[in-house]
Amino acid sequence: MRLSRSLASATVAVALVLSLACEAMPHARVDTGKSPGRPFGAACRIRVTGSEVTAYCHNPYPDPDRVRLHIECARWWDLDTDTSPVEAGPAQTVRLTGRCWKEVGSVWISHRRAG
Repeated sequence: MRLSRSLASATVAVALVLSLACEAMPHARVDTGKSPGRPFGAACRIRVTGSEVTAYCHNPYPDPDRVRLHIECARWWDLDTDTSPVEAGPAQTVRLTGRCWKEVGSVWISHRRAG
């Protein structure tokens, strides 16, 4: 019993010293030349139902976001779709839709700052 208590105490002491040593180490800061910008980008939810795609994008930020829906169809002969950009203003939700004739292969949203 005495050995396990001293072993436990020693383990805690070593862990404490190691964690303090890591905190005391200097951290390198890399200057990218860019100042941190304002948060940007609408949050989008995409739903695929059969061959139809619906996306809802909500922009919680003050800068407008121009969003586009991109659909890649699974069949080689089925035409892929890229919607026109839709501006999602501050606190605004927009709906984007598209479809394939048959199965949907992949779907994604692109974002671009308005202006």
